[in-house]
Amino acid sequence: MNSSAPSHLTQPPAVATSERSLMVLSVIARHGKPIAVRKLKELTGLPQSTLYRHLLPLKKWGLVQEQDNFYAPGPLSVQLAWGFDHTSYLVSNAQPEMLQLAKKCGESVGLMVAVNDQVTCLDMVDSEQSLRCSFSKGRSHPLSRGASAKAVLAHLPQAMAENIVARQLHGKDDDIARLHAELAAIRSQGYAVSEGEVDWGVWGVSAPVFYKPGQAAGAITLMAPAIRAEERQRELIAATVQAAATISERLALF
Repeated sequence: MNSSAPSHLTQPPAVATSERSLMVLSVIARHGKPIAVRKLKELTGLPQSTLYRHLLPLKKWGLVQEQDNFYAPGPLSVQLAWGFDHTSYLVSNAQPEMLQLAKKCGESVGLMVAVNDQVTCLDMVDSEQSLRCSFSKGRSHPLSRGASAKAVLAHLPQAMAENIVARQLHGKDDDIARLHAELAAIRSQGYAVSEGEVDWGVWGVSAPVFYKPGQAAGAITLMAPAIRAEERQRELIAATVQAAATISERLALF
């Protein structure tokens, strides 16, 4: 079971004209495969003439490349990703524990952060088992769904979290109240658990990591086929929480 296909992106909120090129680039980067102009127009909400106007400088600078009217990240984007992978303070400090957790539990482990009302995967250690769950680097989904998202959302500044919940669950008062109660429970117990909220048949546990007390950096998430995790949930939760605590201790030293 490989759950690496990107989730559907929702219609983005209104974006300032000066930031539209960045929005176009972010949609291309998160799509996970070359994207047709028609789909890009749908996801950005921009008229086709406006879309082409923003694509032109992105192509000129190598941030985007185009073939047969399909667009994908360009060579400069790849260089930026390489630089991020090799210099990121959070990734470099989290990787040793992620590798150890994946080896100990035999399941996939991801490092997640909040980016523009979404939870995004910064790094991934895949399980070596043939039946495994994977959440590819760069993949994103809304902060209101799944263990990874909720573990991150629960530890954002209160006003920011309330704003995000209100926007993503607009008009659904019962769902808003239920999510806030769930976030409070996550803060209290120190982890979030979900099954099938993002990908069918996938169970996950996510625990926050902190730069220092009260300043969340993101979360690490262990994900497994639900059928395999069923008898091991307490063990997997404990191991993930311990790994997150060790990463937080390491981050706090600097």
